[in-house]
Amino acid sequence: MTTSQTARIANIGVAERRKRLVFGITALGAGVVIAALLIYIRASLVWRLPLFFLFFAAALGVFQSRDKT
Repeated sequence: MTTSQTARIANIGVAERRKRLVFGITALGAGVVIAALLIYIRASLVWRLPLFFLFFAAALGVFQSRDKT
């Protein structure tokens, strides 16, 4: 059996997947709101740079929930 044919087994339960999904969606929403606010007040790009970490955390939460890892 090749590695492409092996079945993937979830290593987290439904509750933990839901927590990660909720965290990811919440972080994404917060990032969008903060980004819109910073754009509205015309903050410099240096002030917008830390939003990368917020969007990265949001993506991690959503993708981990989706991949069940």
